[in-house]
Amino acid sequence: MKKILNSIAIILLMATAIACDNKPHFTVEGTVENAKDSMLYLEWVSLEGVQRLDSAKLKENGEFCLKGNVPPCPEFYALRIGNRHINFSIDSTETVTITTSLPKFENDYTVEGNESSKKIQEICKLQSEFQAQIVAVEKNSSLYPGEIVDSVNAMVDAYKQKMKNDYIFVAPMSAYAYYAVCQSVSDVSGLYQLFNPLNNRDDVKCYAAVATAWDGYYPDAPRTEQICNMAIQGMERTAPPTEKVLELNDSLVSETGIIDLKLPDINGKVRTLSELKGKVVLLDFTIYNAKESPERNRIMRELYDKYHDKGLEIYQVSVDQDTHFWKYSCENLPWICVHDANAQAANTYRVADLPTSFIINRDNDLELRSDMIKTSLESEIQKLL
Repeated sequence: MKKILNSIAIILLMATAIACDNKPHFTVEGTVENAKDSMLYLEWVSLEGVQRLDSAKLKENGEFCLKGNVPPCPEFYALRIGNRHINFSIDSTETVTITTSLPKFENDYTVEGNESSKKIQEICKLQSEFQAQIVAVEKNSSLYPGEIVDSVNAMVDAYKQKMKNDYIFVAPMSAYAYYAVCQSVSDVSGLYQLFNPLNNRDDVKCYAAVATAWDGYYPDAPRTEQICNMAIQGMERTAPPTEKVLELNDSLVSETGIIDLKLPDINGKVRTLSELKGKVVLLDFTIYNAKESPERNRIMRELYDKYHDKGLEIYQVSVDQDTHFWKYSCENLPWICVHDANAQAANTYRVADLPTSFIINRDNDLELRSDMIKTSLESEIQKLL
């Protein structure tokens, strides 16, 4: 009798769990060979960062079946073992089947059940080959520096043209078009954004095509808002210069003579410029997802290490759209790193090109803009310390 009651209790608990989770699900199933006892994770790669949805410890046969709630618009997900990832997309109550093996995993797998995921697989393979070619050219000691630059630029142009012709313009409303236009690539200098609408007028056209299509199909989606914002900012920043005089809103100007900023740092704490009165401040507007960013931050690090004890502080404003990428990029930087995803602070300071920096003196007065420096950034900072 006791066993019967226990069985009934278990059935009731299972029924309750199912009733509480009545949202439609998608399924990712398949096989990972040679991966016995490995933990396989299903992760949602959202705009706010990576979120774990489901997991399974693989058995001898490597079979798995993982589930997640269906997103309201196309979203991006990953299967992960350790630091290896297989990227794919989901947009309905579908079943995606992925077959691979642990030694190869993301480099050799099959995906069925979702056309966008197949296209994303193609993009990932092309991207990997492209990055390897770039690194090989940059390490080719038989080429002169000028030849390396020309070769790399030609390869980048060819790769971007293929992305435009085969993935972006052919179906701008698709998940794989979004994935293609937002992809980051890496070379010996680090990770950077392949299509950068903030400094390339041609790249704006790619963002605008995807933004327009997504706004028509998924007008209320966060990703639509994100890519539309990027396209609009790109149009504004790459537009031909005009004679229009820009006027500052007097209410934004603090009593200290600067336009105060109030932005969250990596821990969510709001940091202001006005709190740094008494220090020489390098106010730097940047985008981490740019090719030149690693080298620029290296220079910033040298300045910071050399002059921080003498009163220098760096207040670095990132306009990266990907919050997770921003946090990852600045988590080991010693200065104040804040986020301005909508570029409102950059617009307030009339920043047209990235990166751009300003020097603020100990009285919180704006001294100089980087494009007005006639000597060097370091020498101007030294004058104020």
